[in-house]
Amino acid sequence: MKLLLDMNLSPRWVELFNTSELPALHWSSIGPANARDSEIMAYAATNDFVILTQDMDFSSILAATQGGKPSVVQLRADDINPGVIGKQVITALQQMSAELKEGALMTIEPDRHRIRLLPLKTK
Repeated sequence: MKLLLDMNLSPRWVELFNTSELPALHWSSIGPANARDSEIMAYAATNDFVILTQDMDFSSILAATQGGKPSVVQLRADDINPGVIGKQVITALQQMSAELKEGALMTIEPDRHRIRLLPLKTK
């Protein structure tokens, strides 16, 4: 599993993931800072990345398009400093790696994580 970090996350996450054997790139190293979410999603899907973000727009796009890829991981915490929640994020990613490789939307909160398989179904 390879991670693509959205612009709203610190590039410091890349070092944490890479030292934990989770290959990661920050979008700023491969694309323009003002890229649309749809452009980031297309790149991630084409290059088999899982997107890590704090932005809820990615899940909205998945729901609207009924997309099956790329997987998206949303961080939902007040403090998203890798030194504060990094270990929890790594544990959740490792626990759910099979689902994320297939296509999933995962939300990681300070006290739990949850996952929905793609495509997202409306009730």
